[in-house]
Amino acid sequence: MSQHLGPRALLRFTAPSIAMMIFTSIYGVVDGLFVANFAGKTALAAVTLIMPFIMILGTLGFMMGSGGSELISHTRGRGDGELANRYFSMIVYVALGAGIALALIGALAMRPVAQLLGASGQMLELCVLYGRILMVSLPAFMLQYAFQTFASTAGRPRLGLYVTVAAGVTNMALDLLFVGALGWGVAGAAWATVASELFGGLVPLFWFARPNSSFLRLGRPAGDLAALGRVCVNGSSEMMAVVAISVVSIIYNLQLLKYVGPDGVAAYGVVMYVSMIFTAVFEGFCMGAAPLMSYRHGAANDVEKRSLMRTSLAILGVAGAAMLLTSQLLAHPLALVFAGRDPGLMELTETALRIFSISFLPMGVSMYGSSLFTALGNGLVSAALAAGRTLGLEVGSVLLLPLLVGSTGIWAAIIVAETMAALAVGGLIGWLGPRYGLRGLRRGRRRDPGTVPA
Repeated sequence: MSQHLGPRALLRFTAPSIAMMIFTSIYGVVDGLFVANFAGKTALAAVTLIMPFIMILGTLGFMMGSGGSELISHTRGRGDGELANRYFSMIVYVALGAGIALALIGALAMRPVAQLLGASGQMLELCVLYGRILMVSLPAFMLQYAFQTFASTAGRPRLGLYVTVAAGVTNMALDLLFVGALGWGVAGAAWATVASELFGGLVPLFWFARPNSSFLRLGRPAGDLAALGRVCVNGSSEMMAVVAISVVSIIYNLQLLKYVGPDGVAAYGVVMYVSMIFTAVFEGFCMGAAPLMSYRHGAANDVEKRSLMRTSLAILGVAGAAMLLTSQLLAHPLALVFAGRDPGLMELTETALRIFSISFLPMGVSMYGSSLFTALGNGLVSAALAAGRTLGLEVGSVLLLPLLVGSTGIWAAIIVAETMAALAVGGLIGWLGPRYGLRGLRRGRRRDPGTVPA
């Protein structure tokens, strides 16, 4: 972590996290593919409708992983490895206990929540069935996301990748068996997901509980409520980001039911499945690069912080342009795969994909901004960025634009939101950069010790 990283070295370091997030998205896409083709568009709409509530319940894992990673890396950067390990243990145990409690609450609340989201008739029963089965593995799901971040923090980013790949293969194989061969519909898709989440959450739990070669091992936890509060505040931006995305998804669904009907919800489900793969590149890169920034911040190495930020922004900009081009080329075949049996739904899905994909251009920068300030220990700015980007800009756009340009405005809302959020990130870096050593120092004014060329 102390070495200087150029673009190639940074991509090599973050590659396992990127691959891990891409693979997580792919097996989610496969889940949707089986439901769409073997259970029908009502089942696909039901899964799309209830999924935001399930994601909100699981956001504690994002908060513990992101906030905990900053605390652990910063503590290690100050040279106190034993305390970093005790913080790690405390965070994991708290996440596991909270997951069990939230699973019980979620199972009880599933039906009234599905009704509030607009489900009725057959769609309501499918929502409740799918959601309650997924509550079986909610604690493991939360641990899975926390350990994906902790694997990089522990210096073993490939561990997270291997576990994710194995969990994904489990999910896809069971989707094929339960949904494709046995015809269990949404229940089969749910049980396949439960099996993969149990694998993804419990395997790293046992790995870190045993003697291992990483920086971290589960043991006696720290009893430090102030540190736990710091984890919650600092990780709240990542939790807020997922909560906000889920709330935004709910509003998208309500708007689509109003302006387009159930086919709009099904098309939105396809758009979300596809965009998950592209945004996973941004998420994986930010996840892999954040511990590097926290370590340099703990070591007060401003030169390396500036270098890391500039390199990261350049990589994300190029990646966004490549994603936009790729998604335009693949819009038709992707719509054909998911909705080829229904010409009307297929046309709607292709149009939505082409409009939505323009948002990939600024999206990397806007996502990196939140991750950057989390890594620097400023959870409030990070949370404000995450909430403003989604709950403010995107919700406002998805409510306002359809009034001006009709249903097309629903698909275009994210373009407006991501562009304005990227501009806000640039403004915040310009404003707060000098405080964190990201800009404003005269050349040659400071020389940072300990920088070793890669």
